[in-house]
Amino acid sequence: MESFPDQKARPRRPVIILVLLSLLLIACFVAMYYAGDLSKYQAVVSAEETRTALREVTDAEQLDQVIKLHPSNRLLRLLALANSDAMEIDAAARKLLGEVEPKPLPKLGDLGASSRSDLDGLRRDLKTAENNAAGLARRYAETIKTTRDRIENDARSLNLGDARLAGFMALIDEQHAAWTALTSKALASRADYYNAFDKCVALLIREFGVYKVANGQFIFPFQSTADSYNRAATAMTAAVNRAAELEDERKSLRQSEFAKWKTFVDG
Repeated sequence: MESFPDQKARPRRPVIILVLLSLLLIACFVAMYYAGDLSKYQAVVSAEETRTALREVTDAEQLDQVIKLHPSNRLLRLLALANSDAMEIDAAARKLLGEVEPKPLPKLGDLGASSRSDLDGLRRDLKTAENNAAGLARRYAETIKTTRDRIENDARSLNLGDARLAGFMALIDEQHAAWTALTSKALASRADYYNAFDKCVALLIREFGVYKVANGQFIFPFQSTADSYNRAATAMTAAVNRAAELEDERKSLRQSEFAKWKTFVDG
């Protein structure tokens, strides 16, 4: 018989590599499955924690304390972003409105002792205030855009998903629109006030030396002049009252926006 040299069986390396790769792929799929499952579980836990944390929260002032108790809750942090956005654009509107008047304007009843020069200077101040108010809307729009860009970046960093981010930014835009509309109303009431004030001062300049002052009241020789003055003074009072109503509206807007955000993060 013909003899053959002794040959040892050698492992087939390609087969072993293929088996190892298959096991690795299976392990990856299993890990992905459990990771997805864990992600869903974490989302449920986060949502439940959010609902529980906000159950007794009725206004934005209580939110900081809740965040301190749950610093890792991303939904609560998202709510905090929305609240800080509202605070920032509200403060910006108040700051800009405060810059409209070059200096504090006197009350109408205090003008009885004013000289002709004082009245002329007051009209210039009123004109400056009107011009400042006219440019306020543009400056506020710039503030809104800057705030929006920052809020979007901060919200994106929370990694809550594209759908949640899109919904969040849609509500942010609604919030900005509401505050812009409120600021526009405030500007309109200011414009009405300055316009009516200017009419009163213009009339006093025209009648300077003719009218008298008694107990802080202007007395004109002709009823038609008195009627014109009273109409302008009434318009000033109406503008002041409107400003007070807008302040109440501002507080209501803060509250309603916060309730809307609570519903959003609870969904």
